[in-house]
Amino acid sequence: MPIRLTGLIAAPHTPLARDGALLVERVEDQARRLAAWDVAGVFVAGSTGEGLSLTVPERLALAESWGRVGPRHGLRVVVHCGHESLPEAEHLAAHAAQIGADAIAVTPPRYFKPATLDDLVDWCVRVASVVPELPFYYYDIPVLTGVAFSMHAFLEAAAPRVPALAGLKYTNTDMLEFQRCLHFGGGRYDVLWGTDEAMLAGLAFGARGFVGSTYNFAAPLYHRLRSAFEAGDLDRARREQMRSVELVVKLASYDFLPAAKAVMGMLGVDCGGPRAPFKPLAPERQRALREELASMGFFAWIETMVPAAESG
Repeated sequence: MPIRLTGLIAAPHTPLARDGALLVERVEDQARRLAAWDVAGVFVAGSTGEGLSLTVPERLALAESWGRVGPRHGLRVVVHCGHESLPEAEHLAAHAAQIGADAIAVTPPRYFKPATLDDLVDWCVRVASVVPELPFYYYDIPVLTGVAFSMHAFLEAAAPRVPALAGLKYTNTDMLEFQRCLHFGGGRYDVLWGTDEAMLAGLAFGARGFVGSTYNFAAPLYHRLRSAFEAGDLDRARREQMRSVELVVKLASYDFLPAAKAVMGMLGVDCGGPRAPFKPLAPERQRALREELASMGFFAWIETMVPAAESG
């Protein structure tokens, strides 16, 4: 079934209690915030959602919650089903179809990695064939998986074998490959840009859909960036992009994932802390981060969606 995912697709955090228990009741708060900021959808249990640190029962419960809550708030739901175990990936995919997900995505196994491109495509065929009616995205993030094949070659090999292939979640800074993927098959496939701090580059090359973690707490910044780009105001677009860069660098200096979850709490959407091996930010570190974000102007950046004009 054809699908086009456009606009901002947030990669939501998985809400966890202090003892690490899953808190699916917090998903409603997350969805409400994203909808208020005109986010178009969610990419559930990916990297930001700590999907591979969750048990399969937790991932099923999380997907079920987003499957119920997302549509109520006008959010499209993509469920990440990657797993080290092929049968578990198949199980996650079948469940995603049962709960009414709009699409599934998979990362490859990363311990026993596919040795060849054909091995990777075989893996994807197995998962996709469980739910042949559900749009299928391959999630390319070689910096984390260590699996690095040409994505243009992947599309060439997978297109005839995966009828439901919808495209890629492209978290990769190889811009030559990105352009080739966008134009493959006459532009038939979605190539979702996955690097928030370089959104402007994706826009310049033709990206229409964007999946990212910072859309959870800074979506207005990116709406302004896109609006400026579409209006031909590249100076303003570059200023907004630089704000994104400053934000990402600041969060990375505190350890990105724990810091990002702390920011959610600052905005009144408590997602708890991360799961081990990450550690939550200590209270004094959270206070320091809040002060530094305020000094940067972050809390002002996220107050306005698309202003008529800006001074800087």
